[in-house]
Amino acid sequence: MSTRLMKMAENREKLIAAARKAFAEQGYASASMDSLTAQAGLTRGALYHNFGDKRGLFAAVVDQIDSEMAEYAKCIGAKASDAWSGLLAEGAAYIEKALDPEVRRIVLLDGPSVLGDPTQWPSQNKCLQSTKSIIEKLIETGTVKPVDAEVAAMLLNGAALNAALWLASSANPQVLLPKTLEAFNLLASGFLVKG
Repeated sequence: MSTRLMKMAENREKLIAAARKAFAEQGYASASMDSLTAQAGLTRGALYHNFGDKRGLFAAVVDQIDSEMAEYAKCIGAKASDAWSGLLAEGAAYIEKALDPEVRRIVLLDGPSVLGDPTQWPSQNKCLQSTKSIIEKLIETGTVKPVDAEVAAMLLNGAALNAALWLASSANPQVLLPKTLEAFNLLASGFLVKG
């Protein structure tokens, strides 16, 4: 990689790190781009060059955090004893991230109002493909009913995402989390082959 490209990548990382901090502490609307770029030791020109505008920077931050959430959930799911338990564990891990202050503020509260429908975010599409793959395997093994895997993945991911959005906007997410996870598992169990 050339020195110029390395410097651009480094500046991009600095801006995203400063933006994560600013958006988490102040929210999207209140975060100052002058303050944020100064914190990163860069100019507004660097922000515009790399991201186009504040919204572009915010989209990069949301993508990074949402991708981290998905990777975290996948790691939790991989520790489960079987694929079905892993699928449930992934959904639960994603929902539980609603309690993380950074995730709550940036991804779940400000994200939809700034970037629109979360199901259209690139990171959500990666999640959908991963869930679809798991469901296809569960159908092959006879664990899950023979349904359209993409539709099932969309419904399960949508349930986890909406549960996280709901918890993030609630006054007392800690109290609601166990009830939410119980309902998510009950909903998901409808895909299981009975007996």
